[in-house]
Amino acid sequence: MIKATNIRKKFGDLEVLKGVDIEIKESEIVSIVGSSGAGKTTLLQILGTLSLPDEGNIIFDGKDLNKLKNKELAAFRNQNIGFVFQFHQLLPEFTALENICMPALIAGKGMKEAKVLAIELLQKLNVENRKDHKPSELSGGEQQRVATARALINKPKVIFADEPSGNLDSKNANELHQLFFSLREEFNQTFVIITHNQQLANLCDRKLIMQDGMLSN
Repeated sequence: MIKATNIRKKFGDLEVLKGVDIEIKESEIVSIVGSSGAGKTTLLQILGTLSLPDEGNIIFDGKDLNKLKNKELAAFRNQNIGFVFQFHQLLPEFTALENICMPALIAGKGMKEAKVLAIELLQKLNVENRKDHKPSELSGGEQQRVATARALINKPKVIFADEPSGNLDSKNANELHQLFFSLREEFNQTFVIITHNQQLANLCDRKLIMQDGMLSN
């Protein structure tokens, strides 16, 4: 699904990624662990096309991302990639349902179709009864379920998750982790998860360690 070679990234004089190579198979769940500042989030943002590497190549489902211009890259990201962050990044002025619909609307779907898809996801994630609530009215676990539904609405091939359970208590964290695995079983999706949660990391098909800008098994 993803093959990245020699990924390098600097911020000023600080070399954050020092020639990272990574391959991720279709429907694989991969965790990336490591200390803060090791380069995990930078790598995730580059693999997810939110940031560009200084050097290196990324082949995503057979497509060379280096050949895509900004608008093409944004469209590719909208159609193929979903994101779940530690801080849910839900827009506070919109309801749960409206937040979930937004990526579908950006992809060109009509509001009626987007709402149908969003409600199906809310039902699947057991938060349908919260669809008309704004983020401030939701618990932390509910916010992350809504954020996960938003990430799923365009049926992306890959979900990138950056500390998705970092702000959750153990019960909600475990439920979110199990949700990822059940989604993989149902939709054959690929997950790349940055986490400090060793229990989650060890559940994954593979655990990679980021240290000093490099990856190891």
